[in-house]
Amino acid sequence: MVTPSRIQLARERRAVTLAQLSRTCGISQQSLSRYENARAEPSAGTLAAIAAALRFPVAFFTAEDIEEVGSEAVAFRARTKTSMRKQKAVRASAALGVQLRHWLAERFALPEPDVPTLGRPAPDVAAEIVRSRWGLGEAAAPNMVHLLEAHGVCVFSLDPEHEEVDAFSFWRDSTPYVFLSTGKTAERGRFDAAHELGHLVMHGQERPLTGPDAEREANQFASAFLMPRADVLARMPSGAQVDQILKARTIWRVSAMALTHRMHDLGLLSDWQYRSTCAQLAELGYRRGEPDGIPRETSQVLTKAFQRLRRTGVSAAQVAAELHIPVEELNTLLFGLAFTAREGAAARTAPPGPRARLRVL
Repeated sequence: MVTPSRIQLARERRAVTLAQLSRTCGISQQSLSRYENARAEPSAGTLAAIAAALRFPVAFFTAEDIEEVGSEAVAFRARTKTSMRKQKAVRASAALGVQLRHWLAERFALPEPDVPTLGRPAPDVAAEIVRSRWGLGEAAAPNMVHLLEAHGVCVFSLDPEHEEVDAFSFWRDSTPYVFLSTGKTAERGRFDAAHELGHLVMHGQERPLTGPDAEREANQFASAFLMPRADVLARMPSGAQVDQILKARTIWRVSAMALTHRMHDLGLLSDWQYRSTCAQLAELGYRRGEPDGIPRETSQVLTKAFQRLRRTGVSAAQVAAELHIPVEELNTLLFGLAFTAREGAAARTAPPGPRARLRVL
């Protein structure tokens, strides 16, 4: 029996309308609508045509129902600049990410969530609370993806085709999720991860996730979390020059522009000095990118899980098959990590028995 919600999810994942799908697979738009709304059941041949057009295995459409990720649950960075079709596409990808997390949780003991949901503290206070709870003190934050994973946040990557979506986050069944773009600089990726942590902490359960105020608060949280007030004041001189900022940004592994903005917020740069420094950095190419940047941060949980699966003869292709999705779809969630099967390895399902514990450093 076909699961209607999966037809809609696959179509939204491919960012196509009913009319576009109709033209591609040669099935009337009216019939497709009836299939998605459970008013009719497609024949085997019709389902095969739909599956081919949407580039999903036929088995995907007959598996159990998938709960969608609602728009109200997602903190999009620039919702007004992101088309509804793109929003639905990345939310569909997020729903598949939730399925992958459930699959992994059945086989591995994943870190338990330890992300506080706070009331209405100021963003810098919220950042200090989380840093204290996680034992970071005033030191620079370590690898942000590893840090989030160590505290039970499920972190996945976004399909590069949706480059206009920087990142987003949401809570599902008391589990926090963060999705990050891999098309930005590594420094921007760290800031995005901290920004989404801010959403989870400050806006995750009781307060709205959207709007300029929420975005401003998340930015302030990220700045304070990555560049602690006491540490920046201790290290940076008042009125620092561009060369000093470029050298110091490596301490906190942030962009030159982010450090400049933080110094202005802390009173280390006057309004005139801030504008002048930003202009100089822009001339040097630091507004659009980060020359000589740091290596990109990727998932430790996914790396360890798939390496362990591979050692038992389970390839990424086999995982995708169990999830009833194309292996390419799986790979979009894995930060571009290459998990391929060894040539000639025997096919087998994921190892049975007690769940293996993944230690995140």
